[in-house]
Amino acid sequence: MNGMSVGGREFGMLVNGRLVRAQSAPLEVINPATEEVVAWAPNTTDDQLEEAVAAASRAFDKWRGVPLAERRRVVRAMGDAVREHADELAALLTSEQGKPLLAARKEVDGVAVWCDWLAECEYPEEEIREDGAHRLRTRYVPLGVVAAIVPWNFPMALAIRKIGPALLTGNTVVVKPSPLTPLTTLRFGEIVQDIVPRGVVNIVSGDDSLGPRLTCHPGINKIAFTGSTATGRKVMEAAAQRLARVTLELGGNDAAVILPDVDLDSTADALFEACFRNSGQVCLATKRVYVHEDIYDQFAEKFVNVALRARVGSGMDERVTLGPIQNLVQYRKVVQLIQDCERSRLRFLLKGEIPEGPGYFIHPTILDNPPESSAVVTDEAFGPVVPLLRFRDIDDVVERVNNSEYGLGGSVWGGDVEAAERVAERIDSGIVWVNESQRLLPSFPLAGHKASGIGTENGVEGLLAYTQPQVLSLRKT
Repeated sequence: MNGMSVGGREFGMLVNGRLVRAQSAPLEVINPATEEVVAWAPNTTDDQLEEAVAAASRAFDKWRGVPLAERRRVVRAMGDAVREHADELAALLTSEQGKPLLAARKEVDGVAVWCDWLAECEYPEEEIREDGAHRLRTRYVPLGVVAAIVPWNFPMALAIRKIGPALLTGNTVVVKPSPLTPLTTLRFGEIVQDIVPRGVVNIVSGDDSLGPRLTCHPGINKIAFTGSTATGRKVMEAAAQRLARVTLELGGNDAAVILPDVDLDSTADALFEACFRNSGQVCLATKRVYVHEDIYDQFAEKFVNVALRARVGSGMDERVTLGPIQNLVQYRKVVQLIQDCERSRLRFLLKGEIPEGPGYFIHPTILDNPPESSAVVTDEAFGPVVPLLRFRDIDDVVERVNNSEYGLGGSVWGGDVEAAERVAERIDSGIVWVNESQRLLPSFPLAGHKASGIGTENGVEGLLAYTQPQVLSLRKT
């Protein structure tokens, strides 16, 4: 087996059904908890990228004609293979991403669950309508070669949410993981090498130049991208040159609205998880918490107490609940945000420690009712920094929540569920939870509103986004 090695194992990029080695200087992959090199990943050359896209294109001609039952079998087999290697993949994920091992295992297990659902999901391959004179067939046909571009916060989960639907609907894929977290995806390629027909899945790793090379490639028919809104605009611009299809799941600045009749203890616990899971590095994390003035002080006290119980450290330590920021660039952005809050003399309910020494660690930080115009409210922190904000009037808080360029998710919390639901219906976001947050199932369609995305991922709607309708209208003789 060819490729770069780590811990006695070797990695290669899956291209045209075989593992290929690096042909140029490899990429260092850093453990964010120790700042040490975990391994080296291949840096795809232009020739290797051409080979990957060409292989996917050749494979598409055959794969599109494979019966749906066989495509289901392959998708299910991918999930079963991940399940068999779950412990190994979780440890590898923690070493490159930083999240606690328990959270990494949950992410890996979710890959198998997603594949199971896809393998059973019914979607309309064909619809037929008929009257006395005409027979109308609407077929949902695959698009071709899909570029699946995956970020560093949930590399396995977000990869399978593109690979699985693309394959099930008859497409082939070229997958590009983040250069910061390529290892689990490369290992996935090794695991499924003998499960997926040659060329149907290709995985290429590389530096920041690889994304633009892939999105501009004339052989790509659709781009499925998860990442920042700024990068999403560049992806859309590249796709526009040849009218390639896009699905973009982009940034968010999700708000939670806490109504005065909530149970304070359970809501504080749940909101802490919603805000600080994965150290805040979640597109759908709660990033603004609006609390009714009647309970603001009590809720703030309980929320801070929950935060003080968090254990921050290496994800390999089973006692740890929050790992490091994944990379140095993001770490510096979050530190800068906290420093800007200090310079602006904003009030802190809890100013988390930023320890010296190795590792990109930042402890939970909570702001006390900062101005609505402050960066900690308007910007996506993507780290363990959250503002609590007071409100009195429902109309006012809905206006403040919706006064954002983002519209990915949100939540409303209240004892009167019907009243909370009425507030939720007024929030301009792709998904709004009531008395919960970040619950996602394969059957849930996720469509970001405003600058949070284009198109739909997940659910039957997400599956059909990997197809295009073809109408066959037959006039009967």
